[in-house]
Amino acid sequence: MLNTKMIGNKIAEARKKTNISQAQLAERLFISSQAVGKWERGESMPDIITFNRLAEILGVDLNYFSESFHSEATEITPVESVVNQPDELPSAKQKKKLSWDMSRGNWVDADFSGLKNLHEKFSSSNMQRCKFIGSDLTGLLLKGNNVDSCDFSGSDFSSSHIQGSNLANNLFKDCSLKETEFSGSHIKGCDFTGADFTGMLFKLGGFEKNIIADAVWNRTSFNAMYIADIVFDGIMDDCYFENCAFKKVTFQHSTLTNTFFKNKNLKGIRFIDCQADRMTYEFLKNGKADLTGITLLTA
Repeated sequence: MLNTKMIGNKIAEARKKTNISQAQLAERLFISSQAVGKWERGESMPDIITFNRLAEILGVDLNYFSESFHSEATEITPVESVVNQPDELPSAKQKKKLSWDMSRGNWVDADFSGLKNLHEKFSSSNMQRCKFIGSDLTGLLLKGNNVDSCDFSGSDFSSSHIQGSNLANNLFKDCSLKETEFSGSHIKGCDFTGADFTGMLFKLGGFEKNIIADAVWNRTSFNAMYIADIVFDGIMDDCYFENCAFKKVTFQHSTLTNTFFKNKNLKGIRFIDCQADRMTYEFLKNGKADLTGITLLTA
């Protein structure tokens, strides 16, 4: 004799895992929602034809309804809760959370354009010639990665942390890097044309031979960085350079305001057709920078 209570429990459990209500299930079976309620309370049960259709809708094997089948689910909703709230959709805790993680992988020529919710799922990976065009990478935590010749054009990196990584020959054109932090990372040969560096922090790493034309520099900080073969242009406001080493760094057609240079030796910097406010000018002068090519902004 079949155990109607057990079958009712199994129907209720599978229905909730599928995220449909009693009424929705009844509609797909062309029966009343009251009939589904009776099944789940153990008061009646489907015929064999309905069982087949039920298994198909709920995504289970027909054997699932037998007593010998053991569900992998760790939490079964009691029948009483189905009686009290027959049409209630499963809560967030009852829904099975899908998890994917591509960390510690080797990714070559992959196209992840438009990707969302990346978070920590690419840490300790090797990525070459991959595409992340127009991706939402906000809040990303990227640790110990080697990223070479990848295209992140038009992606949003806001509030992300890139730690201990090597980034070479990548495209970051028109990316938002607002409030992003690069720490212990070496960035070389990358194209940041049109990128927004507002509130960004670079620390304890290298920044070499990168293209940064038409970028937005506002509250951007460089701390203990090796900066080489770089040309800064445009407006730099409230920016910060502390304990950085400069080699072949050029500020060209730049306007520097409230920009702080705390360095003993700024001889690796040159200025071409630049303007600076009085405070910035004095910081540069104190660091023994060659001030040729800078004119003072008038109040």
